[in-house]
Amino acid sequence: MMFNFFKKEVRYAPRSSEWKEVRKLHLKRESECIACGKDSIKDLEVHHIVPVHINKTLELEPSNLVTLCTRCHLVFGHLSDYRSWNRNVINDSLAYYDKVQDRPYKK
Repeated sequence: MMFNFFKKEVRYAPRSSEWKEVRKLHLKRESECIACGKDSIKDLEVHHIVPVHINKTLELEPSNLVTLCTRCHLVFGHLSDYRSWNRNVINDSLAYYDKVQDRPYKK
């Protein structure tokens, strides 16, 4: 196939049966992207700071979750490559938010 070079190998760990509820509760608490401020629920994703495939025990841990929009999830959460992850996702996202919004992120 001509476009095979666009395919990426992404590792996904199976999700806990509790994940949907944890995700829903997280989005109620953190209902906007911490990087750009977008608050459209259909564009928000819950990002694991430490990926599930690295540490499965942190999958449902609220302190390991952060809200990012789809675009910021790729850029800040995965450094524009879903095969990688950003250990500094919160600091990088908040620094961007401060620049874009010209005010600090309020929690």
